[in-house]
Amino acid sequence: MPANGNSPLKLQFGLINREGRYLTAESFGFKVNASAPSLKKKQIWTLEQDSQDTQVVYFRSHLGRYLASDKDGKVTCEADGRNSDCRFLIVAQSDGRWALQSEQYLRFFGGSRDYLSCFAQIITDAELWAVHLALHPQANLLSVARKRYAHLSMEDGEIAVDLNIPWGVAALLTLVYLDGKYCLKTCDSRFLSNDGKLLTQSGRTTAYTLELKCGKLAFKDCEGKYLSPMGPTGTLRSGRCSKPGKDELFDLEESHPQVVLIAANGRYVSIRQGVSLAANQEDETDMETFQMEIDKETKKCTFRTSQGNYWALVAHGGIQSTATEVSANTMFSVEWLDHKVALKANNGKYVCTKKNGQLLAISDSVGKSFPFFCFIQTLQSQVSSVQTQTLICLVLTLVISIILLLSGEDEQLTLKLINRPMLILRGENGFICHHKNSNTLDASRSVYDIFTLQFSNGAYNIKGVDGRFWYVNSAGLVCSDGEAPEDFTLELLEHGRLAIRGKNGRYLRGDQGGTLKGDALSLSSSALWEY
Repeated sequence: MPANGNSPLKLQFGLINREGRYLTAESFGFKVNASAPSLKKKQIWTLEQDSQDTQVVYFRSHLGRYLASDKDGKVTCEADGRNSDCRFLIVAQSDGRWALQSEQYLRFFGGSRDYLSCFAQIITDAELWAVHLALHPQANLLSVARKRYAHLSMEDGEIAVDLNIPWGVAALLTLVYLDGKYCLKTCDSRFLSNDGKLLTQSGRTTAYTLELKCGKLAFKDCEGKYLSPMGPTGTLRSGRCSKPGKDELFDLEESHPQVVLIAANGRYVSIRQGVSLAANQEDETDMETFQMEIDKETKKCTFRTSQGNYWALVAHGGIQSTATEVSANTMFSVEWLDHKVALKANNGKYVCTKKNGQLLAISDSVGKSFPFFCFIQTLQSQVSSVQTQTLICLVLTLVISIILLLSGEDEQLTLKLINRPMLILRGENGFICHHKNSNTLDASRSVYDIFTLQFSNGAYNIKGVDGRFWYVNSAGLVCSDGEAPEDFTLELLEHGRLAIRGKNGRYLRGDQGGTLKGDALSLSSSALWEY
């Protein structure tokens, strides 16, 4: 497994026929057709390979059933397990499209709308399928041969393939789908050209067709050559090969969120001073950056350093970056407190910042106000006069506020997401993008817009492609034409998914009609977004 601890992303995609329609697995009767104009849940297929024969592939639908063809060419998608009729071969064409051949009967799969069959003896345009990747387009790129990750090298103006761990915003690459081909976009919004240069505009030399070989991806350029890392730094550019070998193969891996944490003293949490965590630095470097890896089952998270170690709870509540493997003592619960977060360690105590900046998991509650509020309630219960109770409450609240101001809310941290300056959001029904005819946003599209995420003192402003900002209007609709920035808070709640809360305190969700709204009182699947 690579140094980042990730497995390659499952290859999920849509298949588009010559009429621009997607292969669809219907929920009723396990029927298939090619009628859908866009890529949604029913149009997503997962590629699985045969462990014994790497040339044989299987296509699994969103229902977990397998595409199959019988001897007469009849196509179904109801097999709940792999059998001989489900075995296909991919015959890649020079333009990047695929012909799908039944391995059992050596016939080709094609057709349109409800008239699909796998009975053609030769490949014509009707048997060719364009591939539209359905995975989230922001990922880390791993070279199979070098076992190193790609990243933007600002000094050299290139994409270099020389990172042991994909670290920081520079390691985030975005796959941009344009007219059946893909561009590789860096975090500063430049496109990789086949000569290795980075261009501000996409064009012929920045467009690549995707090819699949042994479960790995290859990027073929407009001249029929393939991207590969070159030279000592692994400069990513097209080589001389017209057939992909190991040097031309890549894996796409999920990009975990990477964050910096700011304590109440205004300093960054760091490991620069050694293995013990302390909030004592004034600038952001790799030593202040941590990768959040959220467990799919418990929803707890680990914090990984740029050296590959994890935060761990040690004796007497100390927090050190010494763990090399995930265990109970490396897991932290994250509580989202509007613009702040609190972390609870495995000992049931909250992580707090001491006066010297040291981080310790020794607090029973968040904030120093808890004992004072207990005292208020006890005192009020001994006083019968309502006016006296009110006066006591006001005076003690003032005292508490002064104490908190002087001492700092030392269990609360500001969390800043640093490796998503370009934000692409996908919900349960599709991607978020601008509505064509209004200032609202669609949340069920098969294509996506890239938004800009700007940090704002624990919150975020979201800017659209035209430079205007998101806001929630009085009707609860999320609009994208704001002149002034409006604060949203992000909550990284699940593995690969976040929630967004507007300044009205409500979550953003996609409604049944596909419109993005900021009116959800509680979390549901419609309010969780892949990012």
